[in-house]
Amino acid sequence: MHIEKIIVNNFKSLQHTEVNFNNNLNIIVGDNEAGKSTLLEAINLVLSGQINGRNILYDVNPYLFNNHITQKYFESLQSGTPQSPPSLLIEAYFGNDGSLAKLQGINNTLRENCPGLTLSIEFDDGFVDEYAEYIKNQDVKKTIPVEYYKVNWLSFAGNPITTRSRPVNVTMIDTSLLRYNDQANKYISKIINDYLTAEQRVNLSLSFRNMKELFGDQENVKLINEKLQEMKGEVSDKELSVSMDMSSRHTWQSSITAHLNDIPISFAGKGEQNSVKMKLAMEASDEAHVFLVEEPENHLSYSSMNKLISKISQKGAGKQIIIATHSSFVLNKLGIENVILFNAENSMTMGDLSSGTVDYFKKLPGHDTLRLILSYKAILVEGPSDELVIQRAFIDKYGVMPLEKGVDVISVKSLAFKRFLEIGKLLNLNIRVVTDNDGDVQVKIKNKYEGYLDGEFENIKICYDEDQDFPTLEPQLLKANSLALLNTIFGKDYANESDLLQYMESNKTNCALKIFNSHDNIEFPQYIEDAIEE
Repeated sequence: MHIEKIIVNNFKSLQHTEVNFNNNLNIIVGDNEAGKSTLLEAINLVLSGQINGRNILYDVNPYLFNNHITQKYFESLQSGTPQSPPSLLIEAYFGNDGSLAKLQGINNTLRENCPGLTLSIEFDDGFVDEYAEYIKNQDVKKTIPVEYYKVNWLSFAGNPITTRSRPVNVTMIDTSLLRYNDQANKYISKIINDYLTAEQRVNLSLSFRNMKELFGDQENVKLINEKLQEMKGEVSDKELSVSMDMSSRHTWQSSITAHLNDIPISFAGKGEQNSVKMKLAMEASDEAHVFLVEEPENHLSYSSMNKLISKISQKGAGKQIIIATHSSFVLNKLGIENVILFNAENSMTMGDLSSGTVDYFKKLPGHDTLRLILSYKAILVEGPSDELVIQRAFIDKYGVMPLEKGVDVISVKSLAFKRFLEIGKLLNLNIRVVTDNDGDVQVKIKNKYEGYLDGEFENIKICYDEDQDFPTLEPQLLKANSLALLNTIFGKDYANESDLLQYMESNKTNCALKIFNSHDNIEFPQYIEDAIEE
């Protein structure tokens, strides 16, 4: 039982999103605010009917709707040409599974005949007249009036779904939101139900009740209650005292607290707390078909992360796991072949890439892949000397390092540039390639980057110089600056440019480092200026 595809329309930051999933493990990678958490929330909502731990029937609010769509709607009201009230839709398409036969039908936006669930929040036509009066009032049209909306939770066969009849069990694990005691109680209750006899469970309840009754008999408690009784008439006409809650809602399950080495878990380190939270949540969810995991790396060292990933893999065997992460360690450990590169507008898997590119990235540590995806803008260069020179040019222009403005300068072997561009093309990433012409513009640039030079992909630009007499970075720097200036920067005294160029080409990185650290005013080739232009 697994999700093959999710479609989300107008839910929070996701205006229209379609994502395909692997049957088992899925690693969602994207920048902050890309919508990863919202995607997990949408999946959890359509599978469980819950949001923020509450039934969606009781928690519909105007901020569930995409803000852009909402604004357009209110603009249409103000212009006198009202559009239909906005709605949101989430659809989960399942793979063929005999146990889901009752969910199969074509009641979905793609009209596919398959099992699935759909959850929509839309205007209730039963309030047409009342709503017409409402929108006549210009002062109230600021947020969507959700009191006129209804929730539809249906199978693709058109049958209504309830929280009791939901066919797919899902567990949402977010260590930043999990309340530890809830998960501890569920886990410990499960152990008791599985391993203790009825007599043992009764004895445990009796012991807890006896403990509460003995509380009031302690001398210190008696003295406190005598003092409180002296206040009778001041705060109440009745006697005030302290005691333990003996009502049925306060049983041992709600009072028990887990300890680690005799220390309450709330006093443990954040990393230990998060690891335990997640493991307990997984232990308490053995029957889940789908695990949704939000940033498992929070507060964890590599060694702790390694243990947790092993646990996730073990508990998730035979289940579908969808993990949202920023961690290259998680990506490398669980396998780049399971990655879904994601932003609010687009998503892709490794299967969307050519076979050669897939093979390349499988061999490449995931760090560079993540850097490309997570940057506001990526500048791809051929080596460390180019990287240093571009960083210096960026500092001179903007006064800060590139990363401070979300620009990542990534060293990539020139043969691999097009591998990265293939990802950039599919995800519409903002990429600049800084490359040498190597003395042959036609072969090294125009033939190699055919399709990227004519403006077909406006966010991708190949930056180079067409002067074939200056084929690489070092002669380009010499072309832009005087012999005297470069001699000063490098601490040399060459009499001619030929000798200086030979020195620069034999000491590429060292010269680039001196340029980076120099306090002199340096001119940079135009193609480098083009690459750093915002």
